[in-house]
Amino acid sequence: MNKINSYGTGLVAGLAVFFGLMVGAIIMLVSGFNPVTGYISLVQSALGSSLNIGEVLRSMTPLILTAAGFLVAQSAGFFNIGLAGQVWVGWIASTWFVLVNQSMTPWLSIPLAVIIGALAGALMGALPGWLRAQFGASEVITTIMLNYIALYGGNAFVQGLPKKLMATTDMTNTLHASDSLRWDFLSNLTGGSRLNIGFIIAIVALVAVWFIMKRTTLGFEIRAVGLNPDAARYAGMSAKRTAVTAMTISGLLAGLAGATEGLGTYLNIFSQTAAPQVGYDGMAVALLASGSFLGIFFAALLFSILSVGGLGMPLASGVPTELVSVVTASIIFFIVANYLIRLILVKIDEDDAKQKAKKMKGPKEPEKKVEEAE
Repeated sequence: MNKINSYGTGLVAGLAVFFGLMVGAIIMLVSGFNPVTGYISLVQSALGSSLNIGEVLRSMTPLILTAAGFLVAQSAGFFNIGLAGQVWVGWIASTWFVLVNQSMTPWLSIPLAVIIGALAGALMGALPGWLRAQFGASEVITTIMLNYIALYGGNAFVQGLPKKLMATTDMTNTLHASDSLRWDFLSNLTGGSRLNIGFIIAIVALVAVWFIMKRTTLGFEIRAVGLNPDAARYAGMSAKRTAVTAMTISGLLAGLAGATEGLGTYLNIFSQTAAPQVGYDGMAVALLASGSFLGIFFAALLFSILSVGGLGMPLASGVPTELVSVVTASIIFFIVANYLIRLILVKIDEDDAKQKAKKMKGPKEPEKKVEEAE
């Protein structure tokens, strides 16, 4: 069984990406497009200039943070589908704070805004964790419902802001670059892209979460509760407290992702028709990473290349951008199917072990009977 489980990291993720790309290639062929030309144009569109590379790194920022948040919750045995709503409240809270405090020096307002955005997401994450711990409420249901509450409540909040803060009825004024996470050095380095300090924040946060989960008592407790709540409780760990803590950290990282979107990418708040997609994409990145924090970085890089490169495919090769979504969905499918395949392999392995055990016992039983007869 251990041998089978050893195939569950880089190899399986690599195969999932390969099969996903193959599915995309087959669909391109059926649709009358050249898959080789399509994928070459995708890579060139994503990595063919410093501007596009900067946009790829910028796109990675919220994916790294939301994927890390999902992985923390998953380690504790929770499925946090509320990342999108947590991103949205973090986005609103952080950007709103800067909008209403533009007289404050940016050296103070920006760090405070990032912290406020992270805390807003943490609160949204802690609530379903508390409901699960106290009442056994499914975090899947509560986080889905909270996504809608965050979406429509956030839109109502934005539309109700004072007129002096609004550019239109659905969009706030745009922040000046000096009141944001933008940094001229990063922008100039990448040909005027929107790459900002948020990328650095994401990398630092990823390393910090890895350290917490792998090198601290808190991380050990979160993983222990996720593996076996009863055994963890018997060892003196509080499963309820750990549940709330894990979901709080997960929400905090998602709120931080929202802050980087509002203060680094868009520089304003505007009404959304759906909860931010980066929340859902972050879950896919975490699944592709297969529980590895280093894997999160490379999975986020892949998804960002697909996202940014897909925008240039229609112009370069005529392949519609919808095919990029097909490739992404196919990769996720093979990642999820991997869990089913692994369960089947484990079952086969157990059956083989039982049969071998029976064969080993078979010849010994007659020998014992002969000895007894003598």
